Amino acid sequence: MKFLVPGVASAVVGAILGIGAVFGVTAAASDNTRPDVDTSGNNTSSLLNQVEYGSR
Repeated sequence: MKFLVPGVASAVVGAILGIGAVFGVTAAASDNTRPDVDTSGNNTSSLLNQVEYGSR
């Protein structure tokens, strides 16, 4: 009985942390979409909406 309560508490905490880690990793791995590029800038003076100064 001396080790039963701490052992059960440790198992419960470990299970909760494990479940949280699984859901956290799954959520992070599923968020793999690229954001849309804002193309509202001036096409002749910008490249990916970053103004290019000078010539290449």
